[in-house]
Amino acid sequence: MIKLEKFEKPDFDRLISWVDSEKFMFQFAGPIFHFPITNEQLELYISDKDRYAFKVIFLETGEVIGHSEIYNSGNNVTKLCRILLGDKNFRGKGLGKEMVEKLAEFSFNNLLSTTIELNVVNWNTSAIKCYEKVGFVINPLKTSTTQFKNEEWISYNMILDKVEWGKNKNSNPFLSV
Repeated sequence: MIKLEKFEKPDFDRLISWVDSEKFMFQFAGPIFHFPITNEQLELYISDKDRYAFKVIFLETGEVIGHSEIYNSGNNVTKLCRILLGDKNFRGKGLGKEMVEKLAEFSFNNLLSTTIELNVVNWNTSAIKCYEKVGFVINPLKTSTTQFKNEEWISYNMILDKVEWGKNKNSNPFLSV
């Protein structure tokens, strides 16, 4: 139902419009951007050779509905970051899971990753459930806390191993990746 395409300059304004508050920006992007996100910040963001930023396209209409990123950390480890279904009308329909599956497939098949990681705030239960459906598990040894203004946020690190992903993928003939 979706495809990933390279995120480029013509996509900047759309992403900027989706990130409408400092708190949401920090949840979505962490400290990589400063609110409000600007074209200059995005220029620097896409210039990183280890960063694979994508726009998410809904195939039925051709509409861009989201954003996602893979960061190549080296040592056969990639990190999924800045995962967003920006168009709220498309949330809760399984498209987030499909997006994460496509990111995992790209990481394992194109970047030769053996492990994929991501971080998620502990109160974002819908995202955690989405990641678990793909096969990610919480790494209890790698939790962190961060400050947003006067709030303390706890982030879980979640991991997906290529061998386990392959077992799950091969055991589910209906997996759409």
